[in-house]
Amino acid sequence: MRKILLICISMAVLFCSCEEMFEPAIENNLELENAFKDATYAQGLLLNGYTRLPTNSYSFNDVATDDAVTNDRNSGFLRMATGQWTAMNNPVDQWRNSRSAIQYLNQFFAVTDSVAWAIDPIISKMFNDRMKGEAYGLRALFMFYLLQCHGGKAANGELLGVPILLQHETLTSDFNQPRATFDDCLNQLYADLDSAEELLPLDYSDSSPVPSKYSNVSADNYHRVFGGSFIGRMTGRIAKGIRVRAALLAASPAYNTGDVAKWEKAANLAAQVIDLKGGITDLTNKDLEWYNNSTGGIDGLAAGANPTEILWRGNIGTSNDLERNHFPPTLNGSGRLNPTQNLVNAFPMINGYPISDVANSGYNAAAPYTNRDPRLRLYILVNGATAGTSSTAINTSEDGTTNDGLNKVETSTRTGYYLRKLLRQDVNLNPSSTTTQKHYTPHIRYTEIYLAYAEAANEAWGPLETSGNAYSAYSVIKAIRTRAGIGVSNGDPYLESVKNDKNAMRQLIRNERRLELCFEGFRFWDLRRWNADLNETAKGMRISAGNYSIIDVENRAYQPYMIYGPVPYSEVLKYNKLIQNAGW
Repeated sequence: MRKILLICISMAVLFCSCEEMFEPAIENNLELENAFKDATYAQGLLLNGYTRLPTNSYSFNDVATDDAVTNDRNSGFLRMATGQWTAMNNPVDQWRNSRSAIQYLNQFFAVTDSVAWAIDPIISKMFNDRMKGEAYGLRALFMFYLLQCHGGKAANGELLGVPILLQHETLTSDFNQPRATFDDCLNQLYADLDSAEELLPLDYSDSSPVPSKYSNVSADNYHRVFGGSFIGRMTGRIAKGIRVRAALLAASPAYNTGDVAKWEKAANLAAQVIDLKGGITDLTNKDLEWYNNSTGGIDGLAAGANPTEILWRGNIGTSNDLERNHFPPTLNGSGRLNPTQNLVNAFPMINGYPISDVANSGYNAAAPYTNRDPRLRLYILVNGATAGTSSTAINTSEDGTTNDGLNKVETSTRTGYYLRKLLRQDVNLNPSSTTTQKHYTPHIRYTEIYLAYAEAANEAWGPLETSGNAYSAYSVIKAIRTRAGIGVSNGDPYLESVKNDKNAMRQLIRNERRLELCFEGFRFWDLRRWNADLNETAKGMRISAGNYSIIDVENRAYQPYMIYGPVPYSEVLKYNKLIQNAGW
């Protein structure tokens, strides 16, 4: 009888436990109203925007372009580039991530005005102003990512964006919303940036003057809210950088039918950011290696501080993941990203001439890496170059004796090249003495802004016209090439030869953008916004018995409609008001 009683009690406890497991206690389910009394919870809604930034890590979608391939046979980007990109299989999808971020930000907007951010009501209002400004800036940025990934033309030719959501969605919301026009989405993005700039300081600083709108606030209290402790979060300067990025997208051929005013807008917006930095007079070759300690000074950066090249960056973390993935096999890496011969050929000679101009460049196919643009060896590990803590010579030849050679093993290069850019050569992956080093990812670099100005100014006014700004497309490109060491000894005659030719300057600007921003996730989107050829075969270099020969490595299989990405197929199935981009 006692045994039966114990069994019954045990069963009762079990069922009670099951009930709690399937129906959690109400105090474990935080409703949005909890944010009114819990400032930490409310701020958590905002911080979801930061944690979802795509640039918190590198995508390396370059392997889906003519700049690189990968030896990772399971790569989604490889499948996408070789014919398996569909509305159900989209490795560059931002529909879920960015819309989720906007949902969190809209939830934040719904509660922030009622949150007690501080005991003092004036300080509480300042905190509310600042964080609302951050949320507006982040919402604009996620709108940009949605437009870049999913904006496109419907079957009727209309240029569409995404549904504009300004209120957080609940279980009773109408989720069947149509896509707004691309221009309407862009206008909403600009409106959010306007709001951000009204509420945010240009930069966070412990010595900045108190603005007139807070004239009744002491400097100490003002800096408590807008001081240096918040460096790294959204600012007015960052909002201006986002505006440049969006304006350049909107002016580009895939989204613009010849409206020069859009190019003018993009150029003038970029000029504002450049002017705030002090113009283009302080470019230094240290900017080329902002990710290294010896040149970029990453190990000595104070909390939140940026080197001169960085407008906005992510947090510094200590790891060796980049090196483990991309070092060649002899350095215990997986050699994942393999730069193409296409990209190598895009680097000019040090005298500034493209290698295709053999008469003027002096290019020697039997010594293809001699007297080249210094950025080539900075960014790409070529045959015979050294890498790693011991400055190991890397032999990528087909008849070499190490696994670094062409197609030797699964982790070997497929193109004859390995990635060097972004990697710290002071990382040791030897299992007996593994080391890690500091890294961060940039959200916006100033070089991106310089190149945006050059591209837009050239399209709007031609290579030499400034239209009231302090520089032209030509002078920006000259500064960038001089920083790289191009044409320094001879006055860069190639640049001088194209400075009166808008079309030739366009090709040079696009090439400089390709070189300067390689492996940072720009090429994939640039080709599409330019309506450029997506199907250039990825090529490599075979070195055998000292002879160099260019080989085909990987064909691309994009269709013309793929300059625009798809709306997820599952979303189109669920909501009949969502119009798919043509072709998908």
